[in-house]
Order: sequence, then C-alpha cells, then structure tokens
Amino acid sequence: MYALLSTIAAAMVASTAAFAQPADAGVFKRTTISPIMDGQNFPDPSLIRVDDGWHAFATNAKISGKTIHVQMAYSADFKTWTYRSGVDGMPTLPSWVDASSPRVWAPDVSQLPNGDFVMYYTAALKSNTALHCVSYATSKKVDGPYTDPTTTPWVCPTAQGGAIDPSGYVNADGTRWIVYKIDGNAIGHGGVCGNTVKPIVSTPIMLQQVSATDGHTKIGSPIQMITNGVADGPVTEAPSLSKLGSKYILFFSSNCFATTKYDVSYATATNIKGPYTKYGPLFITGTDGMTAPGGLDIAVNGNHAIWHAYVRNTTHPLTECISKHGREKGGGHKPAAADECDRNHGGGRAAFTAILSLSGNLVTASTLS
Repeated sequence: MYALLSTIAAAMVASTAAFAQPADAGVFKRTTISPIMDGQNFPDPSLIRVDDGWHAFATNAKISGKTIHVQMAYSADFKTWTYRSGVDGMPTLPSWVDASSPRVWAPDVSQLPNGDFVMYYTAALKSNTALHCVSYATSKKVDGPYTDPTTTPWVCPTAQGGAIDPSGYVNADGTRWIVYKIDGNAIGHGGVCGNTVKPIVSTPIMLQQVSATDGHTKIGSPIQMITNGVADGPVTEAPSLSKLGSKYILFFSSNCFATTKYDVSYATATNIKGPYTKYGPLFITGTDGMTAPGGLDIAVNGNHAIWHAYVRNTTHPLTECISKHGREKGGGHKPAAADECDRNHGGGRAAFTAILSLSGNLVTASTLS
C-alpha cells in the first residue's frame, strides 16, 4: 500500500531558464516522512535492482575511525534496509586520486550486458586537489569490490571546474548514457556555494553516450541538457535520468546544499537529447518535514527513487552549522564536518525512498506504508 507524499511540483509549464516555485516553499509542511536505516548518514545515494533485491550506494564516510570510500546498503523489498557498516564498495583508488583526501562522492552502479557491473563516481584530483573528476570502476559482483583501471580521470574538464555527480542510464533502444555536472562553482568567485558573486559560473548538466557493451568508451561529444538559471541559484547538480511514461525525466538539485533552499527538481523532454524544460520543484525544505532535500537517484528504467535530506535540528540549524565548521577548500559542495553538525539521527544526511509517477508534466511521489 502506498502513502502519497506532499507534492510541491508546479503544474504549469516553466521556461527552460527557470521554473515556478511556490511563494510559501520554505515553510510548506503537511506530514513527516521517515528516513531509512534510522537516519544513518548516507548522502548522495543511488539505487540498482538485481535478482536478490535492491542495492544502494552512497558518498564516503568515516565509520569507527575507518574511511569508507563507497558506503552500501541492501533491501530485499525496498522497504526494510540494512546498512552494511564498515564495508567499502571500492577500497582501492586509482593513482590520479588525491590519497590524502580522496572525497569519493555520488557512486552510481549499472549492470552491463555480460552481467558485470560498472560504478560511476567522483573523486578529488591529486594534481589539483580543489577540483574533482568523474571516473568508473567495474566488478563481477554488484557489491564489489570495484576497481578503477584508469591512470588519468575519465571525465575531467579542469578549465571549467572539473566534474561531479555521474549517473548512468540505459535507453529502451539499448543505447547507454551518462549524465554528470560540470562543477563550475568550484572555480566560482565567492558567496554561497562559491558561486553567487558575479560573474556567476555555469554549472551545466551534461549527457554523454557511451558504449552499450563496456559502459565507458565514449561515443561522440557530450551534450548540454540544462544549466543554472536565476531560479537555480549557484548550481544545478546531482542529475539522474529516467523515463516515466513517454517522457524522459532529468532529476536534479538546485540552489546550495549548505542552505535550506536546496531542493529536488526535474526537467522533461520527449527526446533523450532534449530540449529539456524545467518543472518543479518536487521536494523542498518543509516537504514532509525534510530540510534541504537533494541528490535524488532513480533506478535505471524504473520508478523507484532514493534521495537524501537533513533532519531539522533547532539547536544547530543547517546554515549555522555550516558557517561554524566551514567547508572544504576550493568551493566544494560538501560540509567539512558533517558529523559534528548532528543534523539527523546519525549525523550527516539521511536517505529517503519513494515510488515516482508522472501525469502530464507533474511528478508525484508515494512512499511504501
């Protein structure tokens, strides 16, 4: 049985440069949604379904004093989740990654035609530690260990700020694609998320076709899907591509993760290459008790979604905590001391799940109850 989430998505068509947002978006609240795994810190989560059930992956964390590059969780039914504490999906990193502070973010796993698995992920660049790059790693098993064969980053436009937040998609015609963000705010001119002081740097979401067989050989040049407009603030990031009904849906987050303006929004198109029209947002601060929801990932060719959010903490509000503890160098987009901020049950950002559906251009979300 499903319970309908409070939906903030705008029903009207918006322009490709901006989308309509309710005037009371910052205070909207009707119900409360509970995080999975009792609020275990599990940021930038992603999903894949295989024969034995659902597997989820998340950004690095320190567990019992040990750095885990890729966190993992499992569910047989998408309702009850088990956190695999201390288990690292990718214990060994390639030589181009900054070993002193690798910052492995936003892992996303897809299955290849031969049954193997490919993980797309973000890591800090050793030759310029303020920047991040996108790469891939492979494994015979869904839960790894994953190994990256590269000696240089796979996607790394350093002149534009590097790249983060990769996510894979397999089209109905068998073609395989990757979406990612060019991390322009990493070279921004200051302000919120390093990119509210003019001139504002573009943070486009890119679409790259890759080999359907190996998942990493690039085909052609990347295509820009959307970029940050006035309503998006300093960034568009955390893309995930799927198809609901007859339309391609590009989910993304906008505004700054370190403020309560962070959200989950989306854009739609009838062709995978676009043009994409922005709608939404789907989730904002106040939706079902969440604070700064973001990083939504939707299972390839499915409608099951996972995302993260901070849980309200009136003693140490999100913006106050970020201000106190600072941020990583280079204008990066993760807090330097997430656990110290105590923003949810377990510290960091909790994961949430739902089933998505599309009617016209309106996305709605329902939780398992």
